[in-house]
Amino acid sequence: MVNLPKRPLDGKIALVAGATRGAGRGIAVELGAAGATVYCTGRTTRESQSEYRRPETIEETAELVTQAGGEGIAIPLDHLVSDAVAALIERIRTERGRLDILVNDIWGGELLAEWDRPVWEHDLEKGLRMLRLAIDTHLITAHHALKLMVERPGGLLVEVTDGTAEYNAEHYRLSPFYDLCKTAVIRLAWAHGKDLEKHGCTSVSITPGWLRSEMMLDIYEVTEANWRDAIARQPHFCISETPRFIGRAVAALAADPDRARFNGQSLSSGGLAKVFEFDDVDGSRPDCWRYLKEVQEAGKPADATGYR
Repeated sequence: MVNLPKRPLDGKIALVAGATRGAGRGIAVELGAAGATVYCTGRTTRESQSEYRRPETIEETAELVTQAGGEGIAIPLDHLVSDAVAALIERIRTERGRLDILVNDIWGGELLAEWDRPVWEHDLEKGLRMLRLAIDTHLITAHHALKLMVERPGGLLVEVTDGTAEYNAEHYRLSPFYDLCKTAVIRLAWAHGKDLEKHGCTSVSITPGWLRSEMMLDIYEVTEANWRDAIARQPHFCISETPRFIGRAVAALAADPDRARFNGQSLSSGGLAKVFEFDDVDGSRPDCWRYLKEVQEAGKPADATGYR
């Protein structure tokens, strides 16, 4: 077990791109709990909504970061607008003079994905829009932000995706568009690692397991307080995890002085929980990707014993 101080990220400056809800919010909050100052970006504010038309706002996320013990700063931002991203990085340079952690969690494709449809049946404009949101946004943000990060050794880039490299190599992920979105981000982290290691910085990709995001809870018509009621509808939901679990994975990785050993690797929340010995907020330690292969895809009855 790696023994870390209670606030190991005191003085660290983080940018969580795509922090309005889900994994991005969980990561931002846990970085704050570890002491970091976190710039939180997203398109939904208390004054305007993205096409999601969801109630969560970027201001809410920043407030949760501050309540957790860090400093949260809400930045309304569309990461497809290069000049706006550049302006944000210049603001961080002016206000803080450094960037220690960049989390690329920009997504926005849930309303665009058409599951189990080949490319000739999938709506083309929706598919291409999904690629822009999943890949172009990450490259635009990395282009501007990493210029600041590499000015100091020790920086960490985290690319958030769905699925590990091993899992995605063996599984077709829903449609050609979605499959490309999620596998491309893993390759981006690997490629950035080749460039960043020359500057003493580290790049990884990371995936949560079956995430109990705000949207997922709504799909199953439950809340975090009674999420287990959804198991009657989908028994394998028993392996699900909160967004704070991947947040704790990223915070532990950022606080690890030997994090360069992970450079270029594809990681998961459950995998890092084994390395750093942290739990989800309910005291469990879900190992979702192993469960999916060994239980759900093997056709066995739902049973998370030994996987939580």
